Amino acid sequence: MAAKTQRWSQDVTEHSNALDLDRGVFSWKDPARIARSLKRSAERSTRRKGSAYGSAMSMLTFYLNRAGKNLPAPQKQVLARAKDKLREAFGREPRPRRGTTS
Repeated sequence: MAAKTQRWSQDVTEHSNALDLDRGVFSWKDPARIARSLKRSAERSTRRKGSAYGSAMSMLTFYLNRAGKNLPAPQKQVLARAKDKLREAFGREPRPRRGTTS
């Protein structure tokens, strides 16, 4: 029972009711490819409740927040760049990075 409750976030990622994700999308090394896949999944979904952008970004953020402590640093960086690419894909303004000056 404990193992099942500890893996609820994996179940959400694999069986999302809002998006049909490509297998292994969060393990890919190309941020642009991840963003394209999430955008395509969100735009094709007929089950999402919010906007395509919001659904795609929410799924990526959810994965980063839940799996982040177990992800290697290079993959965390890939996923952080995927967030920027996702914003670009939807024509949104990029967010400034923490600790940087403009």
